Amino acid sequence: MKVKNILISQPVPAILEKSPFHAISLKYNAALTYRPFIKVVGVSLKEFRSQRVEILDHSAVIFTNRTTVDSFFRICEEARITVPETMKYFCNTEAVALYLQKYIVYRKRKIFFADGSFDAFMELILKHKDERFLLTLSEPHNPEIPETMSRLKLNFSEVILAKTVCSEIDDLDIRSFDLLVFYSPAEISALTTTFGTEGLPMIAVFGNGTVKAAADAGLTVHTMAPTPEAPSMGKAVDIFIGKVNAGQKVEPVVIEHNRKSEAFIKAQEAKPVRKTRSRRKPEEAK
Repeated sequence: MKVKNILISQPVPAILEKSPFHAISLKYNAALTYRPFIKVVGVSLKEFRSQRVEILDHSAVIFTNRTTVDSFFRICEEARITVPETMKYFCNTEAVALYLQKYIVYRKRKIFFADGSFDAFMELILKHKDERFLLTLSEPHNPEIPETMSRLKLNFSEVILAKTVCSEIDDLDIRSFDLLVFYSPAEISALTTTFGTEGLPMIAVFGNGTVKAAADAGLTVHTMAPTPEAPSMGKAVDIFIGKVNAGQKVEPVVIEHNRKSEAFIKAQEAKPVRKTRSRRKPEEAK
């Protein structure tokens, strides 16, 4: 068989020609359909207050996506909370950090960001371990960041600022596609809730959490990213279609059980403890 119809669970790109999937479409003469399976919406002020978290009790806020940024500042406005200029912001990527410009004067605030990797983000937070962190989360979320912060005994509170809801997708003829591309566990849940698990097309996913969600649902994952060979979803799909269209056998993806949080904690524990020199008392120096 050949891959001719691909469904991507994402909004239509603003500039189609710049999407990696556009190049894949031209390369393999494949039709693309963009259709989000989920949408993320901010929580209401009532839902926020029910969590009994006081924003001003914290000296730093952690953001991992733009939706929680929007929700945070909307809630502050609705609750008439004035965020002090001394508040620090920690973001997992530069893109999220730059998005803060929508609400604050970027150059006047203390904003820190990592390169998107789990280890770099946790190292960044660990360098400021004396802060009182407010960890903003979406529901559902990957528990690795809060679990790691707890194990590192950091002072932080969790708050759910956004939630994922299923989009209306029951009009799709899901079995008319040859390959489905997903980016989150919530999308897998939307797929199986709406269409079941039998007779589905081949599946490509991004991230270990999405692989696990698919496996837990009884689905076979045919390719994934990121990997050393395919650091992006586009690259993974390109390689996979090339092999399938050439008639090569492609083995299903095996779940990776090693969690990033475990690896990070072990790396921290393996670091040598720095010894501080104690000053000798004057009488001892004589």
